[in-house]
Amino acid sequence: MNPRIYAPVLVSALLSVNALANVLEEVIVTSSLIDQTLSDIENPLHVVSGDDISATASQSLGESLDGLLGVSSADYGSGVGQPIIRGMSGNRVKILNNGMVVRDVAGIGADHVNDVDLNNIQQIEIVRGPSSLLYANGTIGGIINIVDSTIAREDFTESELKLGLEAQSVNDGDSHNLSYQNNLGGLNFSLAYKDSQFDNFDVPTGAILHGEDHDDEHEDEHEGEHEDEHEEEVGFLSNSDFENNALRLGVSKAGDWGYFGVSVNSVESIYGIPFHGDDHGDEHGEEHEGEEHEGEEHGDEHEGERIFSTTDSEVVNVEGAYIVSNSWLKKVNYFIRDTDYSLTEQHAEEEHEGEEHEGEEHGDEEHAEGPTVFSNESREYGAIFDLSNDDLLQKISLNFVDEDMSIVGEEAFMNPTASEEMTLGYYLSKQVDSFHLDLGIRHDRTSRKGSVSHEEEHDEHEEEQHDEHEEEQHEEEMDYFSNDYNATSFAMSLSKDLNENFDLNITAGMVERTPSAVELFMNGPHLATGRLEIGNTDLESEKSANFDATLSYEYEGVFGTFTLFKNDVDNYIYLQDETEEAHEEHDDEDDHGGLIKANYLQQDAQFVGYELQLGTVIELGDGDLTLSFGRDSVAGEFRDDSNIPRMTPDRNIYGISYAKNSLELKLDLKDVESQRDIGSNETVTSGFSMLNFSAVKTFTFGQKQTATVSLFAKNLLDEVARNHSSFVKDEVPLPGRNLGIKVQLSL
Repeated sequence: MNPRIYAPVLVSALLSVNALANVLEEVIVTSSLIDQTLSDIENPLHVVSGDDISATASQSLGESLDGLLGVSSADYGSGVGQPIIRGMSGNRVKILNNGMVVRDVAGIGADHVNDVDLNNIQQIEIVRGPSSLLYANGTIGGIINIVDSTIAREDFTESELKLGLEAQSVNDGDSHNLSYQNNLGGLNFSLAYKDSQFDNFDVPTGAILHGEDHDDEHEDEHEGEHEDEHEEEVGFLSNSDFENNALRLGVSKAGDWGYFGVSVNSVESIYGIPFHGDDHGDEHGEEHEGEEHEGEEHGDEHEGERIFSTTDSEVVNVEGAYIVSNSWLKKVNYFIRDTDYSLTEQHAEEEHEGEEHEGEEHGDEEHAEGPTVFSNESREYGAIFDLSNDDLLQKISLNFVDEDMSIVGEEAFMNPTASEEMTLGYYLSKQVDSFHLDLGIRHDRTSRKGSVSHEEEHDEHEEEQHDEHEEEQHEEEMDYFSNDYNATSFAMSLSKDLNENFDLNITAGMVERTPSAVELFMNGPHLATGRLEIGNTDLESEKSANFDATLSYEYEGVFGTFTLFKNDVDNYIYLQDETEEAHEEHDDEDDHGGLIKANYLQQDAQFVGYELQLGTVIELGDGDLTLSFGRDSVAGEFRDDSNIPRMTPDRNIYGISYAKNSLELKLDLKDVESQRDIGSNETVTSGFSMLNFSAVKTFTFGQKQTATVSLFAKNLLDEVARNHSSFVKDEVPLPGRNLGIKVQLSL
């Protein structure tokens, strides 16, 4: 770690006792189609300001939100962190940018990064549970909306130039950013650019484990000790580097008539994949994938090999609003978004001294795989008609999506698919006596077209000759499918001020989610999860009955919130691992290349949980001292009483913060309990405590120029931490102690 970073952070930490400033302000929730303020929407909702994001370490989207109650992250190394909301993950949580779905390939693989740019944003809005129906379709879990002003809806009143620098110790990384906005000749111009380069991140010594070490620790003590000694010498995680280059350009024209704008968003990244399953292990007759000899073989095969992904995306947005202001139609909002996204996964031999011969040999024999390209080309367009009057706010939305996804290359596990979506929605907000009512109804029509390949069987003589004619001998049969779904969803929220101190909100909804292309048409080895995944073209839509109730209290600096929620999901779609008993019943010698065979199945499921926050604000000197405690808990079970896999463990979050004028100090402790309610093929995950600190000081010079200096420290205790929601929790632990500094100049 860099001593130049360590010294100021340590001094500040010793002087501080703080972690979460309680600054109350009116925040516009732009993901809401009725443009209400946060104080008017009583549904479970977080809003994280852009200033808070810019003051902390650059990290994945999931990790940036992991400290919020009810929100966690499914990581695959420091660069990849997909958000989880109340135990719901994957396609049940939609990532939005300015109210439109981000259409990348994060839903295809746990090792795929969310294609988002968190530089110079206004805020991140997290809508959990049934209320998320008001903003996007099929969001049983919720939405995360990233808001920026690349297309300005109102004229910029003054120019603003920002320059930023960042350094982190855990990965010897740095980044720099630039943003500019101004009104020139009546046009609003916006520019945001960020370049980040982070090397392999450090982990506590001995934190990295392999599956064979964990499974066979009692089978061979001597050999296990030898392997442990090797692992304990490693203080960093190979292939955990991350580089990112993001650029946003926008121009708009605004006036009393509305606004019109165009933007181009470009994101390029390259990042290592710290763990990659292997499907070459069946050649030596191993019966079960967990056995020690086979595990060692896989480790040797990938030794010295770099596996990494590169992404390239270009998103063109056209959006605007026209103010009509007649007796029945107030305004029309419209948008068009075109997305061209690709992710290329590649293998490359790393040449190290003394390993060149071995690397070349493996490259010729085993690792001659070419790249695998995941792509998503989509077009989305729609309009929102504002029919509000003096008595109520109401809007009708119409939305169309055309999306083509493909996987081409050596490790392709799904044939190209095409999806079409059409949504018609109605939204209403009204004061009814002493209650405030929010209502949403939407109907979605979805068509998914794809195919599933089956290799033709050949006799032994043909199989012996598979060399240059391999492709001809393994011709594939194709079964084509066209699945059409009609889904109608409903959500309603009632809120009431019980008295001056207590508020009550009750939300209920019936939400449908159509199966994703992956769940329908997946058919092949998915090395990122270590599984041979088989889709199911007969899957039906999930139907979720949501209910949550929130009671809030605030009086003389004391505040508290308690939320209780329940989510019953009919036809819950999940990936079921095959047991050893089921594998033996097949009476064949296929061990699936050392991978676990897993099938997409459906079964009724139930999620039950709660979130609790208590705190107080105390005046101290010229500032405010805030003490807070939070706890979240969610449990998930199937109808047969078995546990849903990779559920987020219970967490306690303690915070102390102090805010005074231009200084803010924060210290928080996230105490994550062990997870013992495990699903099939899972292991228990130990608990850990994550201590984080930050200090932010803003200096003013000139008339409006400012300099903001942020010191941050993540995992101050250098704790060995494993994320139970991760497919690779043993091989890819969370980063170790990270000390850093960010400087932001506003000119």
